Amino acid sequence: MAGTETSGEAAAYEGVCGKDLVIDGWFHERGQLWPGQAMSLKVNKVLTHYRSEYQDILVFESEKHGNVLVLDGVIQVTERDEFSYQEMIAHIPLYAHPNPKKVLVIGGGDGGVLREIARHDGVEEIVICELDQGVIDSSKKYLPSLAVGYDDPRVTVKIMDGAKFMEENQDAFDVIITDSSDPIGPASVLFETPFYNAMHKSLREGGIVSTQGECMWLHVDLIRPLIRSISSTFTDVGYAYTTIPTYPSGQIGFILATKGRGSCKVPARQPSDKVQKELRYYTPELHTASFVLPAFAKRAIFEEK
Repeated sequence: MAGTETSGEAAAYEGVCGKDLVIDGWFHERGQLWPGQAMSLKVNKVLTHYRSEYQDILVFESEKHGNVLVLDGVIQVTERDEFSYQEMIAHIPLYAHPNPKKVLVIGGGDGGVLREIARHDGVEEIVICELDQGVIDSSKKYLPSLAVGYDDPRVTVKIMDGAKFMEENQDAFDVIITDSSDPIGPASVLFETPFYNAMHKSLREGGIVSTQGECMWLHVDLIRPLIRSISSTFTDVGYAYTTIPTYPSGQIGFILATKGRGSCKVPARQPSDKVQKELRYYTPELHTASFVLPAFAKRAIFEEK
């Protein structure tokens, strides 16, 4: 969950100073979208801190979670648990598709999603649209286990507005993965219907969209109207989730939407034995299980009785 994806409100959004959130040797995350709760990590040392054209960027070495990337005061990546998010947002749509050839990543400047896509030998072309070069540079320097994704020769990097790129590339991609930060400031447009319409137009027939879908414990009032609004455009819309300790409430979801094909709940392909041994979270069984929601979330998100 790292990157700046569309220009939108970015120039006007000032955010917070991440370094000010390090108090008495601890980083304290207090977000607008999770009032009344906080996440704290013990800091060994601050590795870099600056404001890019779009956002406040902080990277610190933590005591127990490795290096940590923070954008506008919100934790995006820790080396300890990032794999649970990167693997699920990428492999659910990729293994649900029988033969993905062209994949677009919007956001995801840390490179983790690229790393996971690169495990799919059948993919021929991977394009990433990241607006903020600063996120890429910081990740390459301080998060090399994620930024290794940039080393794959199939990857093309576009430093530009993702929505503009999709407008110029319609009916082009088998899978689109939007690895966005939370819907505040520059990322807010990514949780609105027009952005999903743009993704739909950029998908090939039979394509799949996978987007960061916020937290069922905190954000059903964001998730429900978005799913309702895009259901008339996409053939099928589902919600899956993963567990990740350093994201708010320890959980984050994914919106999976298809064009001219059914649900993504059952994988069409499975990892090879070699790839499965490399993965630390995703399995075919977990793929299907991730769509099984607690009763409260199922009712709240899909308005079922």
